[in-house]
Amino acid sequence: MNKASILYIDGSVKGNPGDAGIGGVILSHEEKVLSEFSKYIGITTNNVAEYKALIYGLGVCKKLGIERVEIRTDSNLLINQIEGKFRIRNSKLIKLAIEARRSLRDFKEWKLVSVNRKDNKIADSLANLAMRRCDSESRHW
Repeated sequence: MNKASILYIDGSVKGNPGDAGIGGVILSHEEKVLSEFSKYIGITTNNVAEYKALIYGLGVCKKLGIERVEIRTDSNLLINQIEGKFRIRNSKLIKLAIEARRSLRDFKEWKLVSVNRKDNKIADSLANLAMRRCDSESRHW
């Protein structure tokens, strides 16, 4: 398995708070898709969804045996909070930031990179797919 990868992540919420989904894609540095995920996470806020996407994506990377990961996200808040540039005041986000930082310790190297929304289309689509699946499932009850 390739020991280095790129992880694109996104969290999406319909309303804020509202139904939320997370999505991500893990690529080799040769741009080959190693894994994708799309998961409904319940009702929460956008910031919580972004953190959960990061934590879930890092877990998938660990299972794949990845040692070095470049995380690409369009959430500058997430990046600045994880890197300690922004103070975290929300108690839920504090707990998620601690969990995310612990997960990052599993990697020999990691880097957070800010990308434009247009460059994060796959992760965004996967997060939105998770919300759509929830919508379609709830209509059939």
